[in-house]
This record gives sequence, C-alpha cells and structure tokens, in this order.
Amino acid sequence: MADECGLLLPRVCAALADPRQSGYDDTCLEKLLDWFRVLTRSDPTVSLLQDNPCLPDFIAAVLALPEPSPSILSFTLRLAGILAASECRFQHLQQEQLLVRLFGGDGPLNSTLWEDASVRSGWVAGVHSMMHHQLALHFLCSGGGIDVVFALQGDPSLFVASAASQLLVHVLTLSAETETTKPLSTVDSDCPTCAQMIIKHIEDSIQSSSASHVEQSLKLLANLFGSCGAPWTKGLWFIIAKQLESFLTEETFQAQHMLANLLLKMAWSPVFSDNGGRFWALVTSALERLTPLQAGPLAVGILSLYECPEDVRMQALTVLLQPMDCILRAASQSLEYAGLLDESVSDPATVESLLSSKSSCAGLLCQTLAHVEQLLSLIHLPEDLPYTSLLRSLMAILQFCNGFLSPASPLGSTVSRILINCFRVQKSALDVLVVLLERKGSCAQTENLFDVLLAYLESPNTTPTVLKKAFRATSIWMACWPHLSCSSSQWQQPEEILEAVFLVLQKRLCSPCWEVRDSSLEFLTALIQALRDHDEFRNSLLSSEVPRLTENLLEDPESYVRASAVTAVGHLTFLTCFSPESPTVGNQYNKENTIAKLQEILSTDSEGFPRRAVINIFNEWLAEGFVGQLEDREQFVSRVIQTVERDLDWEVRLGGLQLVQVFCTHTICQLGRPKRPSAPVSPAVTSSLHENELLRVFCRAKLFGFLFQSLCDCDKPLGQEACSILLRLRGTVYADDILKEPQGTEGSPAGHSIAWLQRTLKQGSLAQNFPTDGGNGVDFQDPESMMLALGTIDLEDLRDELNRCSDHVEKSPQSLLQDIIATVGTVEENEADCY
Repeated sequence: MADECGLLLPRVCAALADPRQSGYDDTCLEKLLDWFRVLTRSDPTVSLLQDNPCLPDFIAAVLALPEPSPSILSFTLRLAGILAASECRFQHLQQEQLLVRLFGGDGPLNSTLWEDASVRSGWVAGVHSMMHHQLALHFLCSGGGIDVVFALQGDPSLFVASAASQLLVHVLTLSAETETTKPLSTVDSDCPTCAQMIIKHIEDSIQSSSASHVEQSLKLLANLFGSCGAPWTKGLWFIIAKQLESFLTEETFQAQHMLANLLLKMAWSPVFSDNGGRFWALVTSALERLTPLQAGPLAVGILSLYECPEDVRMQALTVLLQPMDCILRAASQSLEYAGLLDESVSDPATVESLLSSKSSCAGLLCQTLAHVEQLLSLIHLPEDLPYTSLLRSLMAILQFCNGFLSPASPLGSTVSRILINCFRVQKSALDVLVVLLERKGSCAQTENLFDVLLAYLESPNTTPTVLKKAFRATSIWMACWPHLSCSSSQWQQPEEILEAVFLVLQKRLCSPCWEVRDSSLEFLTALIQALRDHDEFRNSLLSSEVPRLTENLLEDPESYVRASAVTAVGHLTFLTCFSPESPTVGNQYNKENTIAKLQEILSTDSEGFPRRAVINIFNEWLAEGFVGQLEDREQFVSRVIQTVERDLDWEVRLGGLQLVQVFCTHTICQLGRPKRPSAPVSPAVTSSLHENELLRVFCRAKLFGFLFQSLCDCDKPLGQEACSILLRLRGTVYADDILKEPQGTEGSPAGHSIAWLQRTLKQGSLAQNFPTDGGNGVDFQDPESMMLALGTIDLEDLRDELNRCSDHVEKSPQSLLQDIIATVGTVEENEADCY
C-alpha cells in the first residue's frame, strides 16, 4: 500500500463507521473493495492488518453499532471475507473474534438487519471470498454456516439464491479437491466433512417431495457440472443417476427445463466423454420423452458437441428438425421434396399438435429457428444437416406467413391461418435464411427462392424490420451472380431479375416510412458492392430511376436516411464516374458535381451521421485510387481537411486524419522515399529541401496544421492517430538515428517557433486557441519549418503521454480515498449550516 493511502485509510475507516455519515453509493464502496482485493492478492501475509490496525478496528466499530446501515454492514461483511482469504489474516481476525461475530449465529444472522437482502448478499459474498483454505472450510461447516447457505438457496431474492448456489459449488469443489483424490461414490467417513454435508444435502433435496427443493438441487448440480470437470464429479453422477432417470417417468415432475439444462452441462463435461453409457442413455431418453419445447435447447447443445455417440446425435438432430420437417410435409404439393428426415425416431404427433395450436405454433417455430441459426453459426458446420430441404422448409414458413402458399394438408391449412402476417416467425426465418446463404452460398440456391423474397419486397404488409431482413437475404442471394439465370422458374434471365428488383427499389425509395427508405438505400449499397463489376447489373441500374431517387434522398429530412444516401451515392459514383466502362449519362452524374454535393453536406449538414458518411466515402474513394492524379488528390484532400478540422464531431475529424493517412501512403508510393538526412536540418542545408517534393506536397495540402492541432484535441483517439501519422512521416523523412537537439537553429526564427510549438504540444488538450495559420511564427506550410519540427519535437514522448490512460489519476486508490473523505467534509459542512 502506498504511504499516501496508508495515511488516508484511518480517516476513511472512521468515516464509514460513523453512523452520522451517509450518502456512500454502492459504486464507491465496490471500488474500495476492488482495491482491497488487489492488495490481498499481491500480499497474502498478515502485514496488511498489522500495518493498518484501522481495518480490524473498523470491523469492530461496525459490530458495536446498535443499528448499522445495511449498506455499511454489507460492505463490512464483504471486506472481512476478502481480508480472511489467507490463513494468516484469517487467524489474526479470529483472534479478535471478529469473524465469528460477523458470520456466526450471534451476528447479523439473528438480527432484524438480516431481513435486508443486501446484508444477506454481503454475508454470502464474504463467506465466498474467504473460502480458499482449510481453516475457512472448518469455520463454515463446524459453526453452522453451511446450514445458512442451504437455506439461502431458497431466498426470495434471486441474486442471493444464485450466490448461495454458487457458494455451495465453490465449497464442494474446494473440499473435494483439497481433501481427497478418489471419486465420491458414496457418503462415508472417508469423504471430507464439508463434501459429506453438501452431498447429503443434494441427495435429500433431489429426493424431496418439495418441488422447490428439487429445483434448487438441479440448479446446484448444473452449476457444479458446468464449472467443474474434475474426475471426482463422476462419483456424484452415480449418486444422483437413479433419481434423474425417475424424473422422466414421474407425471408430477415439473422441472423438465432444469433437468434438460443439467444434462446439457453434464454432456459438456469431459468426465462423460468416455465410458458414459448410462449417462448417454439418459440423454437419449430425455430427448424422446421431453416435449419439443423442453428438449430443443438440449438437442442443439448436443449437436454443438465436438464428440458424442452417433445415435445420440441423430436423436438430437431429429428433435431439432422435426418442426421444420412437419412444416415441409404440410406445405409440399407432392412427395418429391417431402420431409427433412428419412425416418422419425419419435412420434411427430406431438409436434403436429403444437403446430396446430395458436398458443404454441409461433413459439415452437421461433425457438426451432433460433436453434437452427445457432447450429449454422458453428465454425464447423454439421455435415449431416440436410441443407436443401432445410432451405425449402424456410421458404414454406415464409410463404405460410404471407399467405402465398396453398396448403397441401389439413395441418398446412391450420398453420397457414395461424402464421399469416406473423412477423416474429418472419424475422426468425429470414435470420436463418441469411446465415444459411452466407455459410453455404451457391450450395444453398434453389428454385423459386427469388420469388419468395420478391413477394416480401413488394408486399405492402411487410413491416420495416422484416423488409430490412428480406433486403439482406436478397442481396446475399444476388451476390451469387452465376446462378441468377437458373435459380427461378419464372425469371429466366438475369436482366429480368434486376428489372424486378429495381422496380421494387424505386417504390421503396419513395416510401413515407423513413426506416423503409433507409433500408432500401442500404440494400442498394450492398448490391453495388457485390455486383459493380458485372455489365448487366451496371447497365440495368443506370437505366432505371434508382440513381436519381437516391440523389434526391441526400436532402431527406431524416439524418439516418441522408447518411445512407451519401453512402449509396458514393458507391454509385464508382459506376457513373470512376468506372472505365461507364456509359455516357447526363450531367447529374458528373464527378465534380457529386464531389461538390458531398462537400456541401460535409460543410453544412447539422447532423453528424451524414457528415461521417461523407468522410467515410471520401476515404473509400481515395483508398481505391479513384480521385485522379496527384494534383487532383492534393487539392481534394486540402479542401476536405479545411472543412473537417473545424467540425465539432470527433468522428468526422478522425475520418479526416484517416484521409490524411491514406493520402500520405499513396503519395509516398508514387513519389518514392526521399534521401533522408540523419539529423534535424540547419539553415545551412535547407536548400536541399527544395528538392524534397514529398514535403512540399504535404505542405501544399495543409496536412501539418491539422496533424499538430489534432495532437492537442480533447478527444484522445485523434491525438493518438495524429501522432502515429507524424511518426510515420518522420520515419520517411529521417534516418532511424535521428537527433533530438536542433543543430544551428536555436537563434533562427524557425527554431524559436518550433520551440514554442513543442511547449504548446506538451500542454495537450489544455492548449488554448491552437494556431494553424502561422500564428506565433509557426508556418505549417513551409517545408523547412515542418522538416525541423519533425526532427526536433519529441513525438515518442507525446505518444506515451497520449497512450497513458487518464484513469491513473482520476481512478487511483488515493483519489478514491480522497473522494470519500471529501464527501464526509461536505456532510459536516451541511450539518453546520443547518445549525
């Protein structure tokens, strides 16, 4: 502990123990506990208590209060647990009877303060913190504390109940792993005391006639198997296996979802990866007997396992896909595509019954679709997943939801009535479709998919959220360009598909709903990014009304739409102005006109989103080399910088710095690196600078004023980016062994101005009215001055200062202690004012 903190700590402890003081928020106290956790981990000896007797004195003072505040008592319980985490400090506190008075029967347990959930939570947290050694285990189990933890499993506060369950897992793990190495196959005298008590409690609870006790034991077991995969846990399985098996056949059992969660946690444990025959038989039985809603999470979890028995895997796949299979069978007009599954391991009657019920149909499908999406998002896709049939089932669901499918069975008619315009299912199905298309690409193509998507794009009943997802799926589908001509029975040519899409876009871009206009522009941008190299796409787009309508939306009243319009226009420019194959079009697509429009938005738009979009587009143009020759790029960058350096939005200014970085990189590549001097130049050698075209270009583009100004920006990311750029520029201009002291420049005007600049930069964001126009003698457009600045200013020191988090001052332990003392002073002043 730092000396300054050691001097402040007694005053803080006295203030916290003073019942007249109040107003300490939980965040302040939690930060104090975090500091003590760091201290105790770094030094497990008793010196922390010996050097700071105010800590045990504080605990004793709180215990002596007739009615301490619940928050301070909870803090004290947590603090005592943190301090008692090492054996020597535990013994020190026990010698003064502090721990037994806090956590024993004569403490808060039997006072009215125990009714406050924060006190119970503090008690559990304190016990949990000290459970790192045998002394703490003996203290808990011999003093009756373990029975308190058992009772708190059923606490009305969910936070306390959950913490109690986690504490029991921790105690059982600590007891079993520190006191025994053999499997816990039975509760006998060889079993550690704490472990005996907890396992006996689990046995009694899981066999109890009380549903709440059974649920508590299942939660506890799930926490245990989910956090501990030690070999001894397999012995616990032998103790509980018979009872778990009986739950599947008991009609009165109501915690099926908890049982499924426990089985999933156990399946992920390495203990059952080998020789787990009885366990996997129980998993198979659960998949067969639980309802689809109950078994779904277990099934997708099993399928996510890297290894599991093949028969269990097939059973899980059947459970997961059976709702999709029933939908496909209900929708099929013939037997050609009927079913995802070759055979049903379980009776589909239960699934069909759920799909026929209005109260369960949408819920079952949404859960199933979420699980399928989860499965498709795995790094390694399951090879045995029937992707084509799955895609057809998704199409059937989407058609049921918009009424475009004629049912082929009584079940289909019922499902169609239930799902019509059900946007929950529509969103879920489109989410799965997007993932399937992203992962499988052209392998997931099937006929009529475009017809299904187009129906959603055209329908006035499609909600904005569903439309956005339909646009996303359509853009991914269209990106598989070679398959467009063979992916639909109705649309034989790609040109016909494109014409249909652009007709929809023309309509949607004029929608009165801003969300629709916005998602339409995003869709257009995605299409251009994917298909701009295809002549059919380019010609079809430019011959439609879409470009004109898109430019009109640059003046949309909604800022989000204007931002999306900027992005779309920026990508349209790749086709209309920058592409060598661009057709001859009207003046509205002139490059200079487009740049002027976007620069006007950058200068005048009152909202940040459109301005950010403009600077992002300018960066893309420059990065892809679409701005033209060096002279054009130089003028372009100069104009943009003069605009963004005055922008109040820090993200716009950061985009300007990124533009500078791209420009510098391209210019260096084009002109090559200059012959670099080994030290800052003096006036005697400045004539060589006239040959340094690189610096002259950067000065004409007015980069340096913006870069040095950004070093003092109040938004630190800008200073960091600017410093990084300047360091790269210096590395380009100078050799690695650069000297930091100017040679022969001390008395020159340039030397004085650069010295002033360095002093100003050291002030950082505190610098006022930073001059970028030659004030104080600094000429940011003079190559000689800028070369001297690059070689003289200590950019490494500035970088270190910028990278140094300001939290080292504001959030230091000393600052925290001072804040607490200051709060006490404020309270005392207020009390004095009252009298």
